[in-house]
Amino acid sequence: MKKASETEVLEHVCKEAKMKKRVIKAHLSRLSTVFGSRFTKAWEALNKRRIKKYVFKPSGRVVWIVVGKEREYLVMPAADFCSCDDFYFRAMNRKIHLCYHLIAQKLAEALEVYDLVEENDQLYDSLIEEWKKVTP
Repeated sequence: MKKASETEVLEHVCKEAKMKKRVIKAHLSRLSTVFGSRFTKAWEALNKRRIKKYVFKPSGRVVWIVVGKEREYLVMPAADFCSCDDFYFRAMNRKIHLCYHLIAQKLAEALEVYDLVEENDQLYDSLIEEWKKVTP
């Protein structure tokens, strides 16, 4: 039997979590085994409600942000992309596939545990520019 990829494991857990509205103990253990400290950090971010879903009106555009230790990180779940250094240096070099911000976002979305922020479309460009800035 082929070993499941990180993405497959997370997708399976998120699908189950969405249906049951919680993550069962066996899945917590599996996530910890597969992701190690990345899962620990993701779970902490989730429990501290550091995941934000921005919905811009009237367009309906959605932007996901995870508040990290140094700044806010732009996460694009459909593309498995994050603006953090860990993603850039480790995921782009194929050492890992998902940073903890992506793991946190996917779990938060499945469990519906995030802060919903509604903003006017006029703020979209300025907020995106702010989120794209590199840490000084």
